[in-house]
Amino acid sequence: MAKSPLSPVCPRYHYAVELIGRRWTGAIVRMLLAQPRRFAELAANIPDLSDRMLAERLRELEHEGIVARTVIPDTPVRVEYALTPMGRALEASIRALGEWAEKWLPSDAGRTRISATVATLPSAPRRTAKRDAVKSARGTARR
Repeated sequence: MAKSPLSPVCPRYHYAVELIGRRWTGAIVRMLLAQPRRFAELAANIPDLSDRMLAERLRELEHEGIVARTVIPDTPVRVEYALTPMGRALEASIRALGEWAEKWLPSDAGRTRISATVATLPSAPRRTAKRDAVKSARGTARR
């Protein structure tokens, strides 16, 4: 069977790539593929991920129907996160991406490339002159 040609723009594909490609999302989904996890387990096993960012990503994934949040009425109350059937359907894609990374990316890609890229990015130009002019105009108008 012949593969269908890729369309130049597919909004659903673009949305999916943006959703799953957000920072930390792939790591969260990959961990949840193995088994449901508690918040602290996810936080402890994903280096450099802040609690705030983890909570934000889990809310996004829950909102999109990829992750289910279950409250277990124990003492103390426990909350577990698990992939929904929609989230589990990402397994083949996550595995394929992992295989691609193993084949094509250098072994230190995750450790050095990100920090080196960030270090070499030019800083955004500051708009202090405009901001100062606006503040100055406000100050003279109030006087």
